[in-house]
Amino acid sequence: MEQELAERFDPLPGRVGHVGGIESLTLDGRRYYFGFDYQSDLVVSPLIGDPDTMAAFAAEHMRQSDGSHDASYWAALVTYAVGRSDLVADDTKREFTAEGLRTGIPAPGSHLLYLLDAAGEWDDSFTLPTDVREAFARLGFDEDDAIECVDECLRAIREDGADARPDERAVARWYLASSVTCLPGNWALLFAPLAEGAAVR
Repeated sequence: MEQELAERFDPLPGRVGHVGGIESLTLDGRRYYFGFDYQSDLVVSPLIGDPDTMAAFAAEHMRQSDGSHDASYWAALVTYAVGRSDLVADDTKREFTAEGLRTGIPAPGSHLLYLLDAAGEWDDSFTLPTDVREAFARLGFDEDDAIECVDECLRAIREDGADARPDERAVARWYLASSVTCLPGNWALLFAPLAEGAAVR
């Protein structure tokens, strides 16, 4: 993973020139930075582990409301993103581990699910597996509302256990695994444990 993350960071397709700021998260104790368009609820950069590289990336590919800025300007925002977030007040909400992603059940409305949605490019043309389609029907969910219904499924699983909620488990498992395939760049690499865990839950 370290070797792959050391590669040059190209902008995410279609996400250049956005007005935004810098956010960060930690995975297994290592901090990663990313650009974020707050008005669009959209991730606008790969995850970048080096502060100077993040500042340089933002200077080249991002804007503030008053226009372009150099890397030294962005460096201050990168530093700010270590201790503060404009997305979550609780710092623990942006701390992840591969083991936790692999074995945990995301909380409904969690920062993790928000990031998956903000970073991903959900494909509404997904073909549902037969078991998932049947689970949607039994639960009374519209197949087109997969993102909206996942919170309800996760809430039921966390309250009653996955074994007691097989239909909710099928829907949630499909959604989590599918969402990772929609992540651009190294977001998919870093959150692969979530898909791995979803496959065996």
